[in-house]
Amino acid sequence: MARKYEEMEKDERISHEIKALRSLYSKIPKNKKKLADGLIQNAAFMKAELFDLQIYIKENGYTEEYQNGKNQWGTKRSPQAEQYNTMVKNYTAIIGKLNDLIPKDKTSTNDIDDGFDDFINDKE
Repeated sequence: MARKYEEMEKDERISHEIKALRSLYSKIPKNKKKLADGLIQNAAFMKAELFDLQIYIKENGYTEEYQNGKNQWGTKRSPQAEQYNTMVKNYTAIIGKLNDLIPKDKTSTNDIDDGFDDFINDKE
C-alpha cells in the first residue's frame, strides 16, 4: 500500500513529484528533455517545500507579531508566508515553461478552419 503524501519524508515527496511530473510531461520532444528535466527537478523540490510551508502556515498563521525597539509593536507577514508567496509564483512560472515545451495539438479548436475567414474575405 502506498504511503500518504503527508507521511512521506521530504526526499520521498520530491521523488514522488519528479515521477509524477515526468509522467505528465512525457510528450516533451527528446531535444528538449534535458531542459525539461531541470525544470521538473526544481518544480518537484518547490512542491515539497510548498507543502511544508502550508503546514507551517496552517499551524502558526500567516502573520506574526514583532517588536521594533522599546515601544513599537505590530503584526507582519511571517517569513514563511513570504517564502510561500515567492515560491508559488516561481513554481507557477516553471509549470508554465513546462507546458510551453509540450507540442501544441494540431486538432485544437483554435486551429480548425471553420470557414469564417473565407466568409469575411469574400464580403470585401
